[in-house]
Amino acid sequence: MPSSSRSTRKRTMTAIACVAACALAVPAAASAGSGGIGPGSGSATQPPVAGSKAKLLKSGLARPPADAPLAVQRAIAAANEIDEASYCMGGGHKRNCYDCSGAVSYVLGPQGADILDSPLDSGSLRKWGERGRGSWITVYTNPGHAYVVVAGLRFDTSIPDDGASGPGWSKDVKAGLVNGPFQKRHYAGL
Repeated sequence: MPSSSRSTRKRTMTAIACVAACALAVPAAASAGSGGIGPGSGSATQPPVAGSKAKLLKSGLARPPADAPLAVQRAIAAANEIDEASYCMGGGHKRNCYDCSGAVSYVLGPQGADILDSPLDSGSLRKWGERGRGSWITVYTNPGHAYVVVAGLRFDTSIPDDGASGPGWSKDVKAGLVNGPFQKRHYAGL
């Protein structure tokens, strides 16, 4: 079996186990504003690609654009760190599995773009930042779901391109709009 198939199968099995056991998860040691627990392996940092658009790799990770501000490159690295994490309702807020807002909070929090002080749920993200689309980072949010588009790629828990459960990247930035309507929010300057 090819390693990518094994990886996807392992991630799917992990997601099933996490959904069943997530309510019993013990919060890992993290700062109160961390927004979640990432693997922290450091292997998620990818070398930049030329231009202003991120590139989705076959591995499911994203490479940041060289023209992007440091906050955007850090957001992409943070998303890559939790790309193989499992999905669980209420996850990401001091747990080791992520729901939609937990994944967004992790990407925007201190371990990522550092533009969000503490984790927010999808309803609270509707009031975060400025209205409208950002130049580099846009949060799409409604009372029941949230995802983030960073440098032209969507990071979401609903339909990542790798087919696995949990947070992941996708080239299709508009696919999530079917769960809308969504408000667009961004951090001033990004």
